[in-house]
Amino acid sequence: MNGRNVFDVLKERGYLAQVTHEEEVRDLLGRESVTFYIGFDPTADSLHVGHFIQVMVMIHMQRAGHRPIVLIGGGTGMVGDPTGKTDMRKMMTLETVEHNSQAFKKQLSRFLDFSEGKAIMINNADWLLKLNYVDFLREIGVHFSVNRMLAAECFKTRLERGLSFLEFNYMLMQSYDFLVLNQKYNCKLQLGGDDQWSNILGGVDLIRRVQGTPAYGMTFNLLTTSEGKKMGKTEAGALWLDPAKTSPYDFYQYWRNIDDADVKKCLALLTFLPMDEVERLGSLKDEKINEAKKVLAYEVTRIIHSQEEADKARAAAEALFGGGGAGAEVPGTEINRNEFLENSKIIDLLYLVKLIPSKGEGRRLIQQGGIYVNDERIDSIDHVLTDADLKDGSLMIRKGKKVYYKVTVK
Repeated sequence: MNGRNVFDVLKERGYLAQVTHEEEVRDLLGRESVTFYIGFDPTADSLHVGHFIQVMVMIHMQRAGHRPIVLIGGGTGMVGDPTGKTDMRKMMTLETVEHNSQAFKKQLSRFLDFSEGKAIMINNADWLLKLNYVDFLREIGVHFSVNRMLAAECFKTRLERGLSFLEFNYMLMQSYDFLVLNQKYNCKLQLGGDDQWSNILGGVDLIRRVQGTPAYGMTFNLLTTSEGKKMGKTEAGALWLDPAKTSPYDFYQYWRNIDDADVKKCLALLTFLPMDEVERLGSLKDEKINEAKKVLAYEVTRIIHSQEEADKARAAAEALFGGGGAGAEVPGTEINRNEFLENSKIIDLLYLVKLIPSKGEGRRLIQQGGIYVNDERIDSIDHVLTDADLKDGSLMIRKGKKVYYKVTVK
């Protein structure tokens, strides 16, 4: 093993939440190439930024010479993890799970090296969907204490609302995954978000009981704001890694506009900048912190979407906030001339291009001075747009301080 111990890197950058046997794990990671795994249940057709913490950890680990197993939860996804949920997850069909799994594979292949002997990607449907229930109970269920399971954090929150037996099986299934990977690939370490701690402990304990060999678990801090709220939630929903679901521009703007208090943490967790640079940028104050936000937005967009997309997003933001905006690559839509004439009243146009969920919301925004067209504030809910508002066939709408939208009339 070369270079610095990756355990120290992960600790210094603020990833680590809990570790089952800290000294042993650090020693192991410094001594040999370790096969580890992280599971992703395919509950949507794209990963979101909350998953990206796990992806960054896998990149750090792979760069340090360790072997990642990406476990797609085609089997566990058929049940649903109760962790952090107040209600039972919707059941997905086999087709949906398969479609989402393929989308995950494509995305993760951009970040990890899956060539021969490097990272492995497998689907737990390969073994979970073929299980004989009675055999499973006799061989695996026998090692689990119901009393201990009920005391686990992931079940506590659900007990008051009602916990189905379906979900109660989830911990056994995830623990069994770790056992299978341990037997087939000598996988010794399971990683995951800190909400997975109880499930990971189940797997570590199962391997030690069945195999009589050591296994380990490590969890990471979830991506939260300084107020403890989950990060990556926007007005439009989750901040997705798929550019068709969250445009690179919107993605860039999200990081450009985060709270000052969150900049340093995000630079450490979501970029590969050296820690002395993270410290320098994170300690900037007042107006200067905006420089750090620009670096953060650019770096995260570059890692996830490519340098070309990051360059475009940055150029678009600078064109807009510099008072320009012509030709900037911002979100937008094309409408035909008839649509423009039929919806020339500002409130109708806002509703047509889905910038407002209702006309009532549009009235409120206009009355509060929150709508601009070509940098001119709209003062009346009856304002009518004309050809004079079109510059090179387009107009730029601004909603509030941060949302820009380009409407092009063809």
